[in-house]
Amino acid sequence: MNHAQRTAHVPADRLTGWVDRFTAAHQGLESAGDTDDGVMLAMRDGATALLAPPWPDDGRPGRGAGLVERLVSLAAQERRLGLVLVRRGGYAVGVAVAGKLVAHKVGTASARSRGGNHGAAVAERAVAEAVKVFAGQGFEYLATGGDKQLIESVLASPQLRTVAGRPRLVPLPVTDPKMVVLEKAAADFCAVRIQITDA
Repeated sequence: MNHAQRTAHVPADRLTGWVDRFTAAHQGLESAGDTDDGVMLAMRDGATALLAPPWPDDGRPGRGAGLVERLVSLAAQERRLGLVLVRRGGYAVGVAVAGKLVAHKVGTASARSRGGNHGAAVAERAVAEAVKVFAGQGFEYLATGGDKQLIESVLASPQLRTVAGRPRLVPLPVTDPKMVVLEKAAADFCAVRIQITDA
């Protein structure tokens, strides 16, 4: 039997309420456990929710009595992220603190500049803009989304060598990177990622 799976991104300040509602909707909590991938909540009706922290605890674990409280505490820590979102339709780069952008650039590229190779043109523009946006902006984690090959070609640029070496967060699937997509990604990267499996 195939169980439907979906993913939700819930900010730290809303997580406790989300867990309470999810538990109530699924006949109560059967068990809660700590796994390598996050906190696994199993419900009495067979549904599960895997709550993954936005970043590793890196020696700064969350505090609290219970698993969910510690996860909320960890996710609420203010971290600086460098974002690189690239698809054939365009790119978006930015620096975010606590889910809000502090520097950014969003754009597209003309394929004419690279003999009609749209992917290469977009990657080239993304590198040029990332160098400018990241200049003088320190950040702890690299957050990526979009076309895996294009992202890797952007990060392989010698100009971004220091940036490419930062620890990476789990990539996000994104549509063509526009300003609203970048803003949502900045928030989602700082939220708890919940993988829900329906009963």
